[in-house]
Amino acid sequence: MRYNLIRKMDISNGPGVRVSIFMQGCHFHCKNCFNPETWDFKGGKEFTDDTINKILDLCNKDEIKGLSILGGEPMNPVNIEGTTKLAKAFKEKYPNKNIWMWSGYNFEKELKDKEALKYVDVLVDGTYNDELHSPILKWKGSSNQRVIDLKKSLKEDKTIILE
Repeated sequence: MRYNLIRKMDISNGPGVRVSIFMQGCHFHCKNCFNPETWDFKGGKEFTDDTINKILDLCNKDEIKGLSILGGEPMNPVNIEGTTKLAKAFKEKYPNKNIWMWSGYNFEKELKDKEALKYVDVLVDGTYNDELHSPILKWKGSSNQRVIDLKKSLKEDKTIILE
């Protein structure tokens, strides 16, 4: 597994100041994707336990409100093990901080039973659709995507949309 970039202080991918990691590799290849450099599964840098430890250290500041996991595609079968390991380690160390994740997969059809989601607070699901793009959308690029409260959704066994 590989990752493309870690942002130490990100204010555009979730609420508050956050640490963000962009996983490497995506098979969706959405038209006008804002991150096409993350598509190649062989690009970026190797994702290791040191990567996880670096992210945990970066999050050890009061001003950091949470972790954002984007891509590429963090839930791709190539990436899901590392994504799960990172999310679990983060929640164990920072139970009061939140995790936001973006995935092109559909929550109900493809993600609902994945272990990684037990640790994620908010999921933005669905592929980016350039024809449905709007700059006024919050936390997503196209209107087909959904911002899902995962904690409530998993508890109540129904999809709870935040917006």
